[in-house]
Amino acid sequence: MKAKLAITCISLAALSSTALASGGGCNEPLDTERPQYIIGYGSLMQDESRARTSPAAGPAHPVEVEGYRRGWFTRGKTTGPGATYLGLESRLKSHINAVAYQVAPAEVDATDKRESLYCRVSVGMSDVKALEQGWAPERDAQLWIYQSLPDSIAAADAKNPIVQSYVDLFVSGCLEQEQRLGLKGFSQECLTTTDGWSEHWVNDRIYPRRPFIYQPQARQIDQLLSKQLPAYFSKVRVESGG
Repeated sequence: MKAKLAITCISLAALSSTALASGGGCNEPLDTERPQYIIGYGSLMQDESRARTSPAAGPAHPVEVEGYRRGWFTRGKTTGPGATYLGLESRLKSHINAVAYQVAPAEVDATDKRESLYCRVSVGMSDVKALEQGWAPERDAQLWIYQSLPDSIAAADAKNPIVQSYVDLFVSGCLEQEQRLGLKGFSQECLTTTDGWSEHWVNDRIYPRRPFIYQPQARQIDQLLSKQLPAYFSKVRVESGG
């Protein structure tokens, strides 16, 4: 309980500093005369997942973002079985890799609804480094990222584990970027810049003994996880259907 309270207090301060730095607050109004970009660092990194909310979005461009910590510490709100998702906090001298993609204002609104556990905050252009040669966002663009709301922050536990289906979304998105642009080590960087891995991790894939039928990159994902996170991945349990 004390640990959760400490995390929440830190997160409140982090969220406040980010909101102040952006010159606004949570989900501040857009300047619709300027190009709009969303920075995705979790499920929004995967093409298919991103397209469900932003079907008209521009292509994803890999980027590095300074001043943030990514981790498994956002708790879903549900009356059924719970889960812990990727979240984001402001943190000096930390960075993450992610993707940036251009959207229409209506798609920002749609993403706000999708990311209801998070606060859309502004990211400074100087904090974003493009990893794709020959591409950069327009100088007058507005860049947005979704930061965890304080009341959603908690570490994974037995009742709210990390779930493999969400890990698959995240890591397959990282692999898509690495393979599409030949960015060696991009997917590995996704894992090394993600905190909060836990033994509270369940494999909820459909028919996990033959996962490639439903998750084509299952073999690559599992090889990457077992190499980078052997202490955790070796303890992942298959979720019971009962």
